[in-house]
Amino acid sequence: MGIAVSSWRLANAVARLGQLGVVSGVAIDSVLARRLQDGDPGGHMRRAMEHFPIPQVASEALARHFHPEGRAPGEPYALLPMYQQEVSRSRDLFSVLASFVEVHLAREGHAGLVGINLLTKIQMGNLAFLYGAILAGVDYVVMGAGIPREIPGALDALAKHQPAQLRLELEGAAPRQAEYLGFDPAACWEGAPPPVLRPRFLPIVASNLLATMLLKKATGRIDGFIIEGPTAGGHNAPPRDRGVSPETGEPRYGERDVVDLEQIRKLGLPFWVAGGAGRPERLEEALAAGAAGIQVGTLFAYCDESGLTDTIRRGVLENVRRGTVRIRTDARASPTGFPFKLVSWDGDPAEGVVRKRVCDLGYLRDAYVRGEKGIGYRCASEPEEQFAAKGGDAGETPGRQCLCNALLATVGLGQLREGGAIEPPLLTSGDEVTNLAAFLGGRTHYAAADVVRWLLGGAAA
Repeated sequence: MGIAVSSWRLANAVARLGQLGVVSGVAIDSVLARRLQDGDPGGHMRRAMEHFPIPQVASEALARHFHPEGRAPGEPYALLPMYQQEVSRSRDLFSVLASFVEVHLAREGHAGLVGINLLTKIQMGNLAFLYGAILAGVDYVVMGAGIPREIPGALDALAKHQPAQLRLELEGAAPRQAEYLGFDPAACWEGAPPPVLRPRFLPIVASNLLATMLLKKATGRIDGFIIEGPTAGGHNAPPRDRGVSPETGEPRYGERDVVDLEQIRKLGLPFWVAGGAGRPERLEEALAAGAAGIQVGTLFAYCDESGLTDTIRRGVLENVRRGTVRIRTDARASPTGFPFKLVSWDGDPAEGVVRKRVCDLGYLRDAYVRGEKGIGYRCASEPEEQFAAKGGDAGETPGRQCLCNALLATVGLGQLREGGAIEPPLLTSGDEVTNLAAFLGGRTHYAAADVVRWLLGGAAA
């Protein structure tokens, strides 16, 4: 769903209904920093921070980021230092705190299950985010947008408060050159850390080959799979034949992109079907194929508890009822090179807006070799001249958008730009958004409980 759409409120509501509620951990450090700078309406961030087991870290975060009256008029959000291979202890600890807060709030007041979703592609910061979620008692970790082969071993280590590392993907690296991202939990504590449990790990896969490979070569235990098709929102796996429609510019998917669920079933682990699965009949089909259930994003994205701004939620649902909401798979928008789903509608505040190219958050930057100067970082969405000066291919820049800033704007945390302009939002959804009218009926809004009740109404057990 992007950044903070699947927020702690939504995950908490879903978990209370007996299902697995999953928070988005992507850029959750910037989310916490901006919520605090906006005055922490309702006091939820501060309430969760009181439970963080390293009180000094929470106190320092409040002193640095909390504005009791919110930001002053015309004041932009203060930015966190961008992640790189090595960051300060305080930078990592703030990320640990941020994911702890989100998971703690999602788990508050019930005994249901809560998970956290992270993108494999966003390597820098993930170890700290995982550790914070583990400290908060997260039950599941869900990761896609790449090959999360090393994550199970990292979870094993972090749950024992031992050092963990991930091999850093490095453009231009020599054949035997290896660089790593590391995180040592021992650096967080002055005394003995509390006992924690290792969460279950569910990689998101889009092919039988990837599922089989992960089962054989992952560095630790895999507990199941999310089987995601190209109709899902957010980043999609590229089509097997890499074809693009000359008429629409969208990636073309075919039979080779369909996962054989029978082969997945034979692997012997539970699996959930995702991508266009948010309908009662699709749940029944998944169960009949041997799945443990389905993963649903789009239906929950527009419910009352999601993190979307009220303006965006109301605008999309009104266009759903009129049949005027539009969705396309954009092969160029994401600087990652993965296809990315984009939603547009009548009244879309980003319609016709020319975005100024910027990279001031840096979550999707790629690391590259700078020769004797070590490691550099670049993003195809940053200003073209900067990208080219860093050795980037100029052909990679056309059509790229800053997903980091745009997705934060979608949940009401958009940066204030020059001239008083607010960063325009960018909305992602699965293809199912165009089919929500039947579910809506005559309603103008709905709750997470309505989604669960509708999905389970026609399903066996």
